Amino acid sequence: MSLIALAATAPGVSLSLSGAAAPAGLAAAAFGVSIVGAAFLLAWAAEAAQVDVSAGLAVAVLALIAVLPEYAVDFVFAWRGGGAVQEYGVDCRAPGEGASACSLALANMTGANRILVGIGWALVVVIAWRRARRRGVPAAEASAVRLGRPDAVPLAFLLIASIYCLVLPFKRTLTLADTAVLVGIFAAYTWRISRAPAGNPDLIGPSAWLGGLPPKVRRSMVVAVFLTAATVILLTAEHFADALVESGTAMGVSEFMLVQWLAPLASEAPELLVAALYAWRLHTNEALGALVSSKVNQWTLLVGTLPIVFAVSSGGLSGLPIDPAQREELLLTAAQSLLAVALLIRLRLTVRSALLLLGLFLTQFVVSAVAPGVARGAELVWLSAVYLGLAAVVLIRDRAAVLPLLRDGLVSSYRSLGDPACCTTAGRLRLRVDEAVDAGQSR
Repeated sequence: MSLIALAATAPGVSLSLSGAAAPAGLAAAAFGVSIVGAAFLLAWAAEAAQVDVSAGLAVAVLALIAVLPEYAVDFVFAWRGGGAVQEYGVDCRAPGEGASACSLALANMTGANRILVGIGWALVVVIAWRRARRRGVPAAEASAVRLGRPDAVPLAFLLIASIYCLVLPFKRTLTLADTAVLVGIFAAYTWRISRAPAGNPDLIGPSAWLGGLPPKVRRSMVVAVFLTAATVILLTAEHFADALVESGTAMGVSEFMLVQWLAPLASEAPELLVAALYAWRLHTNEALGALVSSKVNQWTLLVGTLPIVFAVSSGGLSGLPIDPAQREELLLTAAQSLLAVALLIRLRLTVRSALLLLGLFLTQFVVSAVAPGVARGAELVWLSAVYLGLAAVVLIRDRAAVLPLLRDGLVSSYRSLGDPACCTTAGRLRLRVDEAVDAGQSR
C-alpha cells in the first residue's frame, strides 16, 4: 500500500515540475490524487511516530500532520487574498475574478470542519455499531461508543474554541487578535496532552512496518517520509487550488462549491479512511480520538493562522475580510461544532447522535437545492439555529457533566483520570449500554 501511495504522488509532481499544460479537470485530478497519496504517507509516518512519543501527544501530532494538505490549500487562498488586497485595494480579488481568494480560504476551512464532524465522527460510530452487531453484541450494548476520561482533554479545549468561534460570524474581519486567542488555545492544548503517559500504539499496515524497525532506522524513515510528503504537498497544493477554480469556470460549476467540498474531501480522505479502518477493527477510541484532535487543531490552529498568512501577504495588519456569505458559513460551522461537543459531553457518542450529525450535515445540501434564490443564505441561518437549539437542549440536559469534563480536561492530572487502560490499546474500545455508562460499568 505504501508503494501505491507513493506512486499516486507521481502524476501531480511530474506535472508540477514539467510545467506542462493540461486540461483543468485532468490537472485537478492529478494534483488531487497526489495530495491524497501524500496525506496517506503523512498519516502512516505519524502513526509510526507514536512508538517514540507520548500517547496523547502522538494523537495530536497525527491529527495535525494528517490535515497538512488542508492547511496548504487554505494558505494558498489566504496568501493570494492578501496579495490582491496589496495590489488592488480592499477587495481580495483581481479585476474580473469570480469568488475572492479570501472567501475561498474561508470556504475551504468551513467545509473541512463540517466534513470532519458531519461525516467523520458519524462514520466511526456507525461502522463500529455494525461491526459490533455482526459479532453478536446485543443492540442495546452496541448503541454507544464510550470514550475514556483522558479524552476529556481535547473535548474541553474544543468546547472553549467552539464558544469563542461563535463570535466570528459577527465580525467583518478575522484579525490577529483572533489569532492570539485561537493559537493560544491550541498551544495550551498541545502542552496539556504532552503530559499524557506513553501508550502501546496498535499499528497496522505500513505504519506497523515502520513502527517495527530498529529505533534509529525507524526515526530516519519517519523523517524521510515526512519530508517526502511535505515536498509533494508544496509542489502540488497551489496547482490543485488553481485547477479547481479553473475546472469550476470551465464546467459552469461554482468554484466556491468545489473549493468548499471537493478540495477538503480530497485532502481529508486519508484521515477518514484511517479512522474508518480503526472503527472496522473496533478500535473506536483511536478513531474518534484522532478525529476529535483533528477538529481541535482545525478549529484553532488553522483558523488562527489564516490572518497571519493574509497579513504577511498583504504587507499590513488588517484582518482577513469576512463577507456576508462567509459569516453565515462560519455561523453554521461554529453551531455544528458546539452541538458535536454537547453530544460528547458525557464522553459517549450514540448511534442516534451520530445519525443526527450526519442527517443535519446532509440537510444543508437538500435545503440549499430547494430554497428559492431570494432565500439563499437564509437556510444556513435557520439550520444554524437548529444546531444551536439542539446544543442548548443537550447541554441543559447534561449540565451536570459540564464541570467534570472541564475539570478533567483542563486541570486533573492524567494519573488521576482513572483506569490506565484508557490510554492503551486494550482499553480503547468502550461499547456501553446507556445505563452501564451511567453506572460506570465496563464492557
